[in-house]
Amino acid sequence: MSAIEVLRRYYDAFNAGDTDGMLDCLSDDVAHHVNEGNIRVGKEKFAAFNAHMTRCYKENLTDMVLFEAENGTRAAAEFIVNGTYLTTDEGLPEARGQAYRLPAGTFFSLADGKITRVVTYYNLADWIRQVQ
Repeated sequence: MSAIEVLRRYYDAFNAGDTDGMLDCLSDDVAHHVNEGNIRVGKEKFAAFNAHMTRCYKENLTDMVLFEAENGTRAAAEFIVNGTYLTTDEGLPEARGQAYRLPAGTFFSLADGKITRVVTYYNLADWIRQVQ
């Protein structure tokens, strides 16, 4: 399976709210670099992060552009996050069901058909302006 095919499966699962489908695309020791946060290693920590995000946010990704390099060992995605802020996330503005639309991107490393590294970036200050 090509890197692009793995990313399509990963993002299709994301948009379907299918955490298990996302986890199936990851290596057991995946390194998840969270925007403005710490690196979480392993599927269990990824799943816990995803559960937290699902509680606080409802998101759908559109305008997806996928890139592949390094013979399928590196890939990237650029997209728009269309979301609703559901529950107040600690240290962030109060949630009142605010809608937001935010450009974002993710870099990936892959090995043996699995994602081994996920690094997501977005403009947190822009998101805060939209939900305040």
